[in-house]
Order: sequence, then structure tokens, then C-alpha cells
Amino acid sequence: MTTPATPTAVPSPPVAPALRALAASLGVCALWAAAVWTAVHLRADPLLHDVALFVHLACLVVGFGAVLTVDWLGLLWLAGKRPLGEVLRTSAAVHVPIWLGLAGLVGSGVLLQPSLSAPLTQVKLALVLLVALNGIHAHVLQERLTATAAAGRALLVRCGVTVLVSQLGWWGATLIGFLNSRR
Repeated sequence: MTTPATPTAVPSPPVAPALRALAASLGVCALWAAAVWTAVHLRADPLLHDVALFVHLACLVVGFGAVLTVDWLGLLWLAGKRPLGEVLRTSAAVHVPIWLGLAGLVGSGVLLQPSLSAPLTQVKLALVLLVALNGIHAHVLQERLTATAAAGRALLVRCGVTVLVSQLGWWGATLIGFLNSRR
């Protein structure tokens, strides 16, 4: 009598990068919406507000400082002044501080009692979401650049646009935060 053959496990295909990026983008949008909802319904006492402001500024230094480093090296690479490997290694090294800084900014920002009816605050919130989504796109670009030996013109343009969106988003949100603090 023969025994039935045991089925061999068929490895599942890796999740497509586009699907991972979509899932990450949906997650970021959900967390952003939850933070906005929480900011509407939560009031911090003065001491907690002051602690949140310090945390907010510290997270700005950590997150935006790391972004400035990567974007600067990216621009130097686009100008032919730095090798791509250096940019990719630096980007990989500061990936966690960027996301921790951004998460800390969002989390502490909830406690800063933003005036969500103010147009400038609405623009800032949109910029924060744009920065996060652009960060996911930047990660996809990093994976693509790591996998390829040479970047074509279209990929170079995407890199340049990603850096531009990053800088406009971070600087814009920072400027609006400064302006809102003066009120």
C-alpha cells in the first residue's frame, strides 16, 4: 500500500511593494485622522501643555534634523557630489529617528490644543499628512534605488520631487507652528 504524498509547502510570493506602500499609507491616514479627532476632544492642563510643547520641539529637532540630513545628501547625489550608496546608507540609518520624530510631533501636537477651525492649522495638518505619505514614498524609492545599479531620468525626477515635497512640508508645518504660537 502506498502512502499519499505529503504536499510540499509552496512559498507564498512576497507582498508587492505597492501593496505594502498602500497599506502603510492607509495606516498613516487612519492614525492622522485619529490624532485630529483626539485633538478636538482632549484638553491638557497647563503643565501637560508645557511638557507637550517641549516634547514637540524635541521631536522637531530629531525628525526634521534627520530629514534635513537625508535630503541634503540626496541633493548632493543628484548634483553628482556624493555616491548613491552614501545617501542610501544614511537614509537607512536615520529612518527610525525620522519616523519617531514625526510620531512624537503628532502625539504631542494633540495636547497643544490646536485651533482646528483656523485655516493655517488646517494647512499645517494637511502638510503633516503630506510629509508622512511622502515619507512612505521615499522609502519605496530607497528600496528601488537599492535594488538598481543606475537610476534613470524618471527615477531621478521622482527623487527630486520627493525631496522638494519633503522640504516644503516640513518647513511649511514648522513656519505655521511658529506663527500659531505667536497668537
